[in-house]
Amino acid sequence: MKIIVTDEVSAEGLALLTQDARIQLDVKLGLKKDELLAVIGDYEAIITRSGTTVDKALLDAATKLKIVARAGVGIDNVDVDYASSKGVIVVNAPFGNTNSAAEHTLALLLSFCRNVTIANASLKAGEWKRAPFTGHELKGRVAGVIGLGKVGGRVAARLKAFECEVLACDPYVSVKRANDLGVKLVSHDEIYKNCDIITVHTPLTDETRNMVGPREFGLMKSGVIILNVARGGIINEQALLDNLVSGKVLGGAVDVWSQEPPSSETLKQLIANKKLVVTPHLGANTFEAQINVAIDVSREIINYLDDKPMENAVNIPRFDLALMDQMRPFLNLMSVMCDFGIQLVDTNLEKVSFGFAGNIAHYDCSPLTVCGLTALLNRVVDQDVNMVNASLIADQMGIVVEESKTTQGGAFSNVVTLIIEGEGKRRLVSGTLFEGVPRIVRLRDYSMDFSPEEHMLLLNYNDRPGIIGKVGTILGQYNINIGSMNLGRHEKKGEAMVLLSLDTAVPENVLQEIKAAADASYIRALSMRVGACTRSCGCGA
Repeated sequence: MKIIVTDEVSAEGLALLTQDARIQLDVKLGLKKDELLAVIGDYEAIITRSGTTVDKALLDAATKLKIVARAGVGIDNVDVDYASSKGVIVVNAPFGNTNSAAEHTLALLLSFCRNVTIANASLKAGEWKRAPFTGHELKGRVAGVIGLGKVGGRVAARLKAFECEVLACDPYVSVKRANDLGVKLVSHDEIYKNCDIITVHTPLTDETRNMVGPREFGLMKSGVIILNVARGGIINEQALLDNLVSGKVLGGAVDVWSQEPPSSETLKQLIANKKLVVTPHLGANTFEAQINVAIDVSREIINYLDDKPMENAVNIPRFDLALMDQMRPFLNLMSVMCDFGIQLVDTNLEKVSFGFAGNIAHYDCSPLTVCGLTALLNRVVDQDVNMVNASLIADQMGIVVEESKTTQGGAFSNVVTLIIEGEGKRRLVSGTLFEGVPRIVRLRDYSMDFSPEEHMLLLNYNDRPGIIGKVGTILGQYNINIGSMNLGRHEKKGEAMVLLSLDTAVPENVLQEIKAAADASYIRALSMRVGACTRSCGCGA
């Protein structure tokens, strides 16, 4: 795999890649946009930080690209939606600089409260003044943390250590998580109305952009302290400036900016304001954090090469890693079933349904659904399909995808069912696992029991004596050996279904000869990609 590194990334953290014989790592820093576009087509992966914009133009030029690795928490500089449409996996390092960002938040808060920066400048200028730099203690203050994720949770714990009362707002966090941290979950407005200190720790999204604006500042107490060490643009910068000037905001600290480097008049005035402690996006700038994020994205690339689950891919549905060992066989089962089922269809797909019954229904099955959809579409479209772009491609093709679950598994502890519909025709395949091996247990309304093999022959016919013998004779004439047979029927001399596992493939002329001899109403030669889920799926199974 050829990988290009376009921004400063810790060499120590990249050691995993430089030591792998499968990888050619090219570090090319400071490339101009046109220079990068000229070379990116040679690479399968790109490692960046904030200095490289992975936009539509770059992704179109990167014809071999499989992975975009952002060595940091955010993905603001990556067009994730367009990457997904191209089947490109986007990974980041959401936890590598967690501690660094949390500590920087407290460093800035304490610097503001104790006038560290201006007292430092005064003393270095030869002055000895103490009275102008009287500060504020944290003990007893009410601190509000917006976003109680990895960084926000650490900030909350540290504020508790300074004997603050901590309120938090995060719609995606459980009450138990808040209780474990010793904080109280409240609404956004309660944060603004009740807190002496407010710090934001959310990603920058359409939902959070300008989340703290004029209305929110209007709800705040006079003398509030504001911090943003998350992402520029979460706090409306003009509103912050206005409230600093009016005195509503006592002061605070900002590390991140909506424009980096800042050049607008509003940002210049904010940076110059004496009530703010400011730094140039240093939250992740510790030696330890830089090594950690580089290690994290390097591991993700190695996971990709080793067909292992990718822990921090932002555009792939994934299981809780604690469940991965239990769920991996079901990913394989789903891939095998869909590879089998799609070969029974000769019409355009209109609807695909995935059903999960039994114990498996207690878990999130969406990665199984996407894995199955990937296997189906890889048989019917020209482009490469993986778990990144499968849902997008299905939507573009107008295919309706449904998922259903029930904890009642019937005769089996777990059953997965695939139903494919199109142009008035319907195909149903149900499967389960026996000692970890995929087995098909139902085709249409016939009970069956077989493990898919590389070469198979399926046919429907009216059950009568001698038909199987005729089929076997014809196959024998062409030196095609039968490995096993599975027969399904509802009644004597009614319609029957037979599935033959063969040692070699059945040519078209032989297929037509068998169809005529058996007067088959349906016949299909099947070719399976037997084994574990392929890398094209992207599930890591």
